[in-house]
Amino acid sequence: MRTAQITRKTNETDITVSVDLDGTGRRDITTGVGFFDHMLDQLARHALIDITISATGDLHIDDHHTVEDVGIALGQALSKAMGDKRGIRRYGSFHLAMDDALLRAALDLSGRPYLVWDVAFPTPKIGGFDTELVREFFQALSTHGGITLHVSKLAGINSHHIAEAAFKAVARALREALEADPRSGDAIPSTKGTL
Repeated sequence: MRTAQITRKTNETDITVSVDLDGTGRRDITTGVGFFDHMLDQLARHALIDITISATGDLHIDDHHTVEDVGIALGQALSKAMGDKRGIRRYGSFHLAMDDALLRAALDLSGRPYLVWDVAFPTPKIGGFDTELVREFFQALSTHGGITLHVSKLAGINSHHIAEAAFKAVARALREALEADPRSGDAIPSTKGTL
């Protein structure tokens, strides 16, 4: 079973995350940040990962600590659930169109975290949500999940569409990378013999 649970408690946040990589996209997500919950819902649904997140944070200051720390905990949960990564495809990529927005995500579950973020937003906020926090989430996810992640905006004029397309594109790329490779059996997908 490729499942994991992570609890992260700091002076700023208290977060519990559980994942099932072989799920159906079921989700139970409560962070106190409505737009962020909507994005995490898309991530679970399109990656076909069952995700449960319960987070409380210092939202009286702003959303930053909650969003970043959820990214940290979710990355740690994904890494733990992957185990030694035997039999997975390892790589995934996806182009996702959503109305005006076209986003590309490509990733490698290499254990070597690296984020390339080429996504500009036309507005600083989506409702009350700071658009710069989208990058902060993916930076934390990439770093703590051991994921090389490239995300690029190829088109887009609506900030909501751009953010949602980014989450969905990453989700679809993650789904592909986590799937079993029927031709490799239970081999670790690396010439090094480890990831």
